[in-house]
Amino acid sequence: MTSMKYLIISITFLLSATNLLSAQDLGSLTQIRSHVKSRRISSYDKAGGPNDNLQHIENGGKRTLVDIRGAGVIRHIWITMWPAPDKLSRNDVIIRMYWDGKPEASVVSPIGPFFGQGWNESYSFTSLPLAAAPMDGTSLVSYFAMPFSNGARIEIENQSGAEIQPFYFCVDYEEMDKLPANTGRFHAWYNKQLMGSQDSIENEHWVFGPEGNNLDGKNNYVIADVKGEGHFVGVNYYVQSPTPLWYGEGDDMIFIDGEEKPLNGTGTEDYFNTAWGPKVLYTHPYFGYARVNNDIGTLGRTHLYRFHITDPVYFSRSLKFTIEHGHNNEMTLDLASVAYWYEREATAVPPIPDAAGRKPMPPIDSYDIHRWRNEWRKSRGKDPKLWR
Repeated sequence: MTSMKYLIISITFLLSATNLLSAQDLGSLTQIRSHVKSRRISSYDKAGGPNDNLQHIENGGKRTLVDIRGAGVIRHIWITMWPAPDKLSRNDVIIRMYWDGKPEASVVSPIGPFFGQGWNESYSFTSLPLAAAPMDGTSLVSYFAMPFSNGARIEIENQSGAEIQPFYFCVDYEEMDKLPANTGRFHAWYNKQLMGSQDSIENEHWVFGPEGNNLDGKNNYVIADVKGEGHFVGVNYYVQSPTPLWYGEGDDMIFIDGEEKPLNGTGTEDYFNTAWGPKVLYTHPYFGYARVNNDIGTLGRTHLYRFHITDPVYFSRSLKFTIEHGHNNEMTLDLASVAYWYEREATAVPPIPDAAGRKPMPPIDSYDIHRWRNEWRKSRGKDPKLWR
């Protein structure tokens, strides 16, 4: 009943928030845009048959989904594929997007994490720009606007070790003579890193005494590191914790245009617009918890997201968006993220980890904790009074 109560609250809040958005945004639908043509590229059967998909994308193979000439804006992307995630890792199918004829991709990410599916898991995810829809989150949807003035190309690469059979997609875009002035280009970048304690002791919540201070963000996890002019618009953030202690004492620290003093946050859950370490599913168009763990404390996997729809983070020369892994970076965490932003020009994003580097750390459960306790007792003589 408790989980159903939270689900009802979440859906009710989502509907009311969406109604507020509609009151603001639906007015633009009254504008007649005679200079724009609606276009679509999809995996439909060109022979008019029922096989509306791409077939036999072998391991190591690439397929171009979209190759558009001229100017326009991609408004909608829908993708699904088979086999299911337990046999075909969405963490190892890479999506790349190229704008304006540039040879370097401005979007590089595993397809699952890009659309809000972490660790090659499959679950529902709802936000304003991105969604993973039924069945079981296998329908991947984007409503991010993706402008281009001189061509757009989207490709996928299969690094999963299995054949993709089949792959469905649909891309809707607007064709136009030229883009409006000051139109930015969409960028997205995936990062993953196993973050360890910078000290010999993995401290948190003062378990081992006072914790140190972090003023420069030197050892923070990096969500985005951008050179250029634009605005940051959001992140999907995937946390895997090997400890029952709360991982969320890590503050966000955002460095704009090379300034030494960052924009300082007050804690991980605070940046994601929640409070006091929640462990409930919560869905809002702009932020929420799409996946929470069912383990002891905060042991296990959590997916948080926040989109800066009405509050973009603007930068003129550079942006470095970082977050602590535990206070003062004193916790070991397996972190992954996809950052989303717009820049004045299409630029290359940094390389992403290879398949081995993207592999999640194995889950830890109560049996592992029991084994650790047994080793601790053995090291102290196995006295039954060793209760803790």
